[in-house]
Amino acid sequence: MIRQIRGKVLLVGPISAVIETAGFGIEVRMSAPQTLAVGSEATLATHLALKQDGLELYGFPDTADRDFFELVLTVSGVGPKTALSVLRRGTREALEGAISKRDLSYLIKVVGLGKKSAEKMLVELADKVGPRSHDNADNEVFDTLVALGYTEREARRALQAIPENVSGKDARLKAALSSS
Repeated sequence: MIRQIRGKVLLVGPISAVIETAGFGIEVRMSAPQTLAVGSEATLATHLALKQDGLELYGFPDTADRDFFELVLTVSGVGPKTALSVLRRGTREALEGAISKRDLSYLIKVVGLGKKSAEKMLVELADKVGPRSHDNADNEVFDTLVALGYTEREARRALQAIPENVSGKDARLKAALSSS
């Protein structure tokens, strides 16, 4: 597996860059190839994807972005192109925040990600993405709201309306109930 590439940037395109390494010009698909300058040295964390018609190398400015890309790939039905389009939508931190907050509307705006795929991503990744100080309390509040008769959509909206400075399960539940 190729986990890193370093070399001179030969070409920058809209979806990829060509990096010269050991005399080879290697195409690397990226979410933001415009961040590289032709003629400069670049070091990218990479993910090698095996496809029926060949290999594709995906590049990222750091290992955290690559790790998030690989985490998105674990969602059933999501391939490398969709995972890369997710990273084109925003920063890794913003995407992790949206997933951990279960913000479906944000993920639906992602190119190539429909409502079902976004819901699947929320379900499969919400517990794996970025630590938040209120995660455990919010999970319990969410379950309580649903048990009280809220739809999942209404419960998500109520959770999003809770101010970040409110902590503790009981206080967050009270804030969620008063917001709706």
